[in-house]
Amino acid sequence: MTELVLVLGWLGLFAPVALGAMGSSIGCARAGSAAIGAMLDTETGYGRYVGASLMPSSQVIYGIVIMFSLQRDPMTAEAAAAVFGVGLLAGLALFYVGIRQGEVLASAIVASKAKPEIFGISLAPAAVLEGFAVFALVFALVLSGTIPA
Repeated sequence: MTELVLVLGWLGLFAPVALGAMGSSIGCARAGSAAIGAMLDTETGYGRYVGASLMPSSQVIYGIVIMFSLQRDPMTAEAAAAVFGVGLLAGLALFYVGIRQGEVLASAIVASKAKPEIFGISLAPAAVLEGFAVFALVFALVLSGTIPA
C-alpha cells in the first residue's frame, strides 16, 4: 500500500507540468491557428497576432514552479497524498485555463482582424483567465508549504 501512495505522490509531483503543458499546447495551437488565418487576411499586425497566440504558454511555467514547490526529498507516504492532491488539482486548473485562454485569444484575433482598434480590449477576457491560473499557482504554493517534508 505504501508503494501505491508513493506512486501517487510522484504522479502529483509531475501533474502540474504535464497538465499545464497540455493545456498550453492546445491553447497556443488554437490561438496560433487564428493568428495564421488573420495574417492571410491583413497586411499589418502580424506581431500582435503571434504575441497574443503565445499567451497560454504561461500555464506550463506555472506548472514547473508548482512542481518545484511540491518536490520532497525523499518522497514519504505522509507527504505523498498531499502532493498528489495539490499537484493534480493545480494541474487540472492550468490545463483548463490554457485551453479556454486559447479559445478566447482566437476569438480576439479574429475580431481584431476586422476591427483593429479593439485588439487591446479584446485581450481582457484572456487576462482574466490568466488571473485564475495565478490563483491556482498561489494557492498551490501556499499549500505546498504546509506539506510535511
